[in-house]
Amino acid sequence: MEKINLAEKFNLFTEHWSPQIAGELNGQHVKLVKFKGPFTWHHHDHEDELFYVVKGSFDMELIDKTITINEGEFIIVPKGVEHRPNAKEEVHVLLFEPATTLNTGNVENEFTKKELGRL
Repeated sequence: MEKINLAEKFNLFTEHWSPQIAGELNGQHVKLVKFKGPFTWHHHDHEDELFYVVKGSFDMELIDKTITINEGEFIIVPKGVEHRPNAKEEVHVLLFEPATTLNTGNVENEFTKKELGRL
């Protein structure tokens, strides 16, 4: 058991759209990721996802609306909901989701990360 300093962990990597595992509990992963620019449209058939903004802000684009998530806020995207994160500037995000969650959900492309790093 150890405490985690998010700022220190975010300083350990620079790549955008490459989630890093910072912790595990009850079959869930706590992942840290840096976003910049648009991701890919996708959904997850079986998993909900929590996006918590540690630093910066981003837009969660949905089919019918866009929701801006600011520093200190989070959004939960329910399974089956088509979405695309999009950040005008670099944003630091904590993800909380089942360990089985593929970052691009139902899509495989250049953003897909099947093997994640550990911090």
